[in-house]
Amino acid sequence: MEKFASVAALLLLLCFPVAYSGHDYGQALSKSLLFFEAQRSGVLPRNQRVTWRSHSGLNDGKSSGVNLVGGYYDAGDNVKFGLPMAFTVTMMAWSVIEYGSQLATNGELGHSMDAIKWGTDYFIKAHPEPNVLYGEVGDGNTDHYCWQRPEEMTTDRKAYRIDPSNPGSDLAGETAAAMAAASIVFRRSNPAYSRVLLSHAYQLFDFADKHRGKYDSSITIARKYYGSVSGYNDELLWAAAWLYQASNNEFYLDYLGRNGDSMGGTGWSMTEFGWDVKYAGVQTLVAKFLMQGKAGRHTPVFQRYQQKADSFMCSLLGKGSRNIQKTPGGLIFRQHWNNMQFVTSASFLTTVYSDYLTSSRSNLKCSSGNVAPSQLLSFAKSQVDYILGDNPRATSYMVGYGSNFPQRVHHRGSSIVSVKVDRTFVTCRGGYATWYGRKDSDPNLLTGAIVGGPDAYDNFADRRDNYEQTEPATYNNAPLLGVLARLSSGDSGYSQLLPVAPAPVVVRRPMPIRKPRVTTPIRASGPVAIVQKMTSSWVSKGRTYYRYSTTVINKSPRALKSLNLSIKNLYGPIWGLSRSGSSFGLPSWMPSLQSGKSLEFVYIHSTTPANVAVSSYTLA
Repeated sequence: MEKFASVAALLLLLCFPVAYSGHDYGQALSKSLLFFEAQRSGVLPRNQRVTWRSHSGLNDGKSSGVNLVGGYYDAGDNVKFGLPMAFTVTMMAWSVIEYGSQLATNGELGHSMDAIKWGTDYFIKAHPEPNVLYGEVGDGNTDHYCWQRPEEMTTDRKAYRIDPSNPGSDLAGETAAAMAAASIVFRRSNPAYSRVLLSHAYQLFDFADKHRGKYDSSITIARKYYGSVSGYNDELLWAAAWLYQASNNEFYLDYLGRNGDSMGGTGWSMTEFGWDVKYAGVQTLVAKFLMQGKAGRHTPVFQRYQQKADSFMCSLLGKGSRNIQKTPGGLIFRQHWNNMQFVTSASFLTTVYSDYLTSSRSNLKCSSGNVAPSQLLSFAKSQVDYILGDNPRATSYMVGYGSNFPQRVHHRGSSIVSVKVDRTFVTCRGGYATWYGRKDSDPNLLTGAIVGGPDAYDNFADRRDNYEQTEPATYNNAPLLGVLARLSSGDSGYSQLLPVAPAPVVVRRPMPIRKPRVTTPIRASGPVAIVQKMTSSWVSKGRTYYRYSTTVINKSPRALKSLNLSIKNLYGPIWGLSRSGSSFGLPSWMPSLQSGKSLEFVYIHSTTPANVAVSSYTLA
């Protein structure tokens, strides 16, 4: 049967109506980030690029005595659901953590960080007390009864919360994970904000762990739309994994070790990963810790986590004991309603896991035998290529990418003429009568949106009322950021097991570390001063690694432009600079370094500091 399916898929590929010419992953990445701007709620910033949108939800939270303006609408409606929004932010942050330099190379690191911060700014508002978290604004029942632009919605905007009497460990746990992951993203560029996020993450984890319960038992109105089928154990483990990554506090590593068996981390062999079910993500992160040599006395438990991570990856490749279904055209298929959410999330996990295994010089262990890590990356590429148009219909399921993409998206904002073009009020039911049933294309292009996608047989109907296939969602797009950034950079080598920016380590058992010579403030080249210092060190597989922080200071009264640095004796990854050949310059998001300001970049390797010097510069 499997042989027949393979032959059928091959024949379909040969019969596709267009020839494959490769995809512009950088362009797809840029478009995918625009979708998040279309989903913004609240007061839109001056640099808003999706100009057909305007301010909305300006009274959110007011009736509850709290400011809940901001955040994201989850999909084609105007409700702010906390659980999928938090997962969206976690996945965007994970993308930046793993592939920040590739995002920067594409000129999209700044936009990615803006997208994350739009979510975390809202979460800070939604968490006004240690044991209180607002998890929804608006409700799906009244919202779905109306078809209105978010700028003028008349639906109920009641705010729903969890607290010790009405717990929601899954919601609080996922929000803790989002805050912790985002704290890593902002650690270098905005350390004060990073500390605020981490503080919220600590509190939310404690709240989730001490007051246990499913959030949809407290916010029952969410159950019909984002019910917590998997419960909350996966979110507690997920949050602990992210808090360990963000803090290096061994309490959270111990939590993963102590609770892995009893809370399902080592027991569930998963075939999906998404906003509800986090186990495969937990297993992938814990496998990373194991490969980094951090497991310690928890090694046996962490090995069981990794076995389950391997099982998930093998099932995607069709090399496991329980393989994931695929369409004849090769797309993984989990369910008929918004199947793309599982495609993009699985593609992200296979991408990072491929790089983890490559970094540790390991192979994937499947029931059919060992598999090279490159096959995982090839799988992720095949799924992304399908999304972008390499499929039996030659349809791009990213709106605005390619020449054949969905024109009638199930999305209120894009399907109704912009309020900036026609200020005629659209009533609750009038929106259905005038706009919902139109056969014409959407008046506003929802650029970058990943819609629900085809059915199990690669069929797709581009109709606005076909919400199972044409509705987009933020959590469809979020995992793609990292995958597209990775694919756009080609076959470059990666050291993904080296932490991007480790925080001070909390070590309970002393670990002898040989410290290298560390340079203190070094030479000034004209108006440019350079300071280097070692900020952290750790041991991985018997080898000691060091994190060096280098600060470039503009001592001139004028702005510094076209700075070129020479960095010699560098043997590891570097973050915070743009690279062109053997020369390094200001990051793409920073056109100049203003007078008196400084720029920090970091690098990691296993020897003494690199030799950093100024090659050239100009003054504005």
